[in-house]
Amino acid sequence: MWNLYGESLPSDATTRVEIAPVVDIFAADEDGPLSWQDRALCAQTDPEAFFPEKGGSTREAKKVCQSCDVKSECLDYALAHDERFGIWGGLSERERRKLKRRAV
Repeated sequence: MWNLYGESLPSDATTRVEIAPVVDIFAADEDGPLSWQDRALCAQTDPEAFFPEKGGSTREAKKVCQSCDVKSECLDYALAHDERFGIWGGLSERERRKLKRRAV
């Protein structure tokens, strides 16, 4: 038997391995702080539309956001977590920066 460093262990040595509990981060939590994501329309569309290349169009993503029921929760999340890329809550990175500057 060998240890993690490749050193040989005596033949009578026993190894105890403890495994950390597994947490399902994707489990639906209807009351959790991210439960709004399950209802987000962007989860049902092409994610590339929400992360366009520099200078690319944001029109398609913003159109989806306009009819989304959790648009405000999405924007709140993006602002609280300083999301710097993509369309969140119907706003681009630049629009979110401008909004944060006005709020200060």
